[in-house]
Amino acid sequence: MVYQFQKYEPSQLKRGHLRLGGSNPQGGRIDVTNLYLERDGKPWINVMGEFHFSRYPREKWYDELCKMKAGGITTVASYLFWIHHEEIEGEFDFSGNRDIRAFVELVDKAGMDMVLRVGPWAHGECRNGGFPDWLIQKDFALRENDPEYLVLVHIWLEKIYEQVKGLFYRDGGNIIAVQLENELTDNAEHLLQLKKMAQEIGYDVPLYTVTGWNSSYGAKIPVDEVMPVFSAYADAPWVEHTEKLPLSEHYVFEKKRNDAAVGADLIKVVDEDGWRLPYEEYPFATCELGPGLEPTHHRRPIVSGMDAYALSLVKLGVGNNLIGYYMYHGGTNPIGKLSTFNESKATGYPNDYPILSYDFQAPLSEYGEVREQYRLLNLLHLFAQDFGEKLAPMEAVNGTEKVTPDDEFSLRYCMRTDGVSGFVFINHYQRLGYIADIDDVVIDTGSVKFPSISVKGDVGFYLPFGITLGKEKLEYATAQPLCICGDTVFFASVPHVEPVYKFVGQEERAASSGLDSTFTVGDLRVVTLSWDQARFARKLSGTLYVGEQCDLYEKDGQILSVADGKYRYHRWTKERFEAHEAGKPAKVDKLTVTPLAEQPIHSKYEVELHIGGERKVTWSKLYVSGPEGFVQVEYVGDVAQIYADGQLIADDYYFGRPWRIPAALLYEKECFLAVAEQRDDFYREYPERAKDAF
Repeated sequence: MVYQFQKYEPSQLKRGHLRLGGSNPQGGRIDVTNLYLERDGKPWINVMGEFHFSRYPREKWYDELCKMKAGGITTVASYLFWIHHEEIEGEFDFSGNRDIRAFVELVDKAGMDMVLRVGPWAHGECRNGGFPDWLIQKDFALRENDPEYLVLVHIWLEKIYEQVKGLFYRDGGNIIAVQLENELTDNAEHLLQLKKMAQEIGYDVPLYTVTGWNSSYGAKIPVDEVMPVFSAYADAPWVEHTEKLPLSEHYVFEKKRNDAAVGADLIKVVDEDGWRLPYEEYPFATCELGPGLEPTHHRRPIVSGMDAYALSLVKLGVGNNLIGYYMYHGGTNPIGKLSTFNESKATGYPNDYPILSYDFQAPLSEYGEVREQYRLLNLLHLFAQDFGEKLAPMEAVNGTEKVTPDDEFSLRYCMRTDGVSGFVFINHYQRLGYIADIDDVVIDTGSVKFPSISVKGDVGFYLPFGITLGKEKLEYATAQPLCICGDTVFFASVPHVEPVYKFVGQEERAASSGLDSTFTVGDLRVVTLSWDQARFARKLSGTLYVGEQCDLYEKDGQILSVADGKYRYHRWTKERFEAHEAGKPAKVDKLTVTPLAEQPIHSKYEVELHIGGERKVTWSKLYVSGPEGFVQVEYVGDVAQIYADGQLIADDYYFGRPWRIPAALLYEKECFLAVAEQRDDFYREYPERAKDAF
């Protein structure tokens, strides 16, 4: 069957219409058009990943940042939670794990830009949305232009500025953006006041962003002063009920930026005065694509690698030009002097979250392990880095037929094009749904007709047409573009699709896939990796590496593997891959779990074990034989906690996946595991969905 597209109608490119943009002393520049971002005068697709420095041990920051860089992240975003830094009024703390300056400098060392999400209200599943208790006890209005509130906000923003002074883009530093507030949907005047206040203090960045979601009309923002950023999540663990949600619209190609479900626990459902955000004035940019989700006590979805990959691919296909993830790296909440820092119903919020764990099922876990999301999303990130200049100006054009999430038999496709060249996007995956295999798919872009392919299994991909590569023009390929190294272009072979290439002036040719699949067209080399090899492909310092079932990253010029042990990898050397071997056999430490008849300790945090009513709690003693690697705590229950030497060090809401803990957390300590009994009072998904959690 031939699949065609709606008519391509190019938009008028607008520049200089927003009070955004800026330069640095090195002659670099960042600007915002209505269609895309520009860096140094060229279209640019940024890849942003959220990582909360105050939720992670300082001594491990740099390692984790290097892993993020290897995963294709080009910009790190981080909330600054007010309560983390001024839990007691007037006592500011930017030391240790709270040292924002040290973190920004390490982000720069790792080769990435920085976005400060300064709030003052953040949410982030933090207590009071990040507001200190003393602040919410004041008798004036918060998150408004109340003079007394603004005085305290000014102090907060000034204290942050003192920490990061000299690290802004205009100074030659790596802080390129500031996000003002979060999920503030109906107060443009306050957002503008926050920007003016920040600028008066000394903040000077090319990009000031605000979250743009609300109803389909969008949040009320100062339209010329900021860039709205959007979100999309695979599920909504914050909704109040415990039923399965309808099939998500995020897995069909719809040119809709706004996900009104995000923050639905906190924002109004509809706008009352007819406000419409002028979406056409801004590029489609995201800050919260959800490659994972933090379970709430009453809803515990499981996010798979394909859940995350297909969601991001669809958004890229319909025009996303800033790929922003929340969270990209998980973490652990600190415990304050006066309280815990997790969101809970006890603090007046709609949800209960773990006291400590903010793992978020992220691509990089709470303890730095790699999940499948990390590997699959990197396929998109490699592409955005090397093909973004071509892709960013291209606009989305839908197929001729509308497809709904419950349609099991229609092809889901769109393209991004400039009218002649472009990329066809196909998504054959629906979270918690089913799509039948489709044979004899012939894509006709209007300028190119692809050969017939079959679309089978859980897969999402994109195919190029009319693209210039070096001195050669590629009419089409039935393989997914991956990245470029010198005069070599790498593709990934799509499962169940034969890789076929047609260059202008050349016969169509079928290619094999693998490390030795190279063929040449003029001075251009083409290499087609298998899909499995592409999952482990990492571009490090401009060179492509392919790990043998290992996740590589670069730290201070050394190629390392995320997991301990011996590892093999292949390094591209202009003409071929060379094999390398490194590391040493991993020491496997053993976890011993001994059930106890009586409760061995008492803790003020035991209330977490009895959310929703008194529950039976079973206790066990834990012992690890050494500090190396991870141990897996097997349990079935409601909530689990681990105490070491009397201190709560880890907790978990059970939702079907293994609970993996660094052995070092337990080693040489007296450790106990508490597990509360499970009841039928939360939303859960099928256990088999937990199989690819790691």
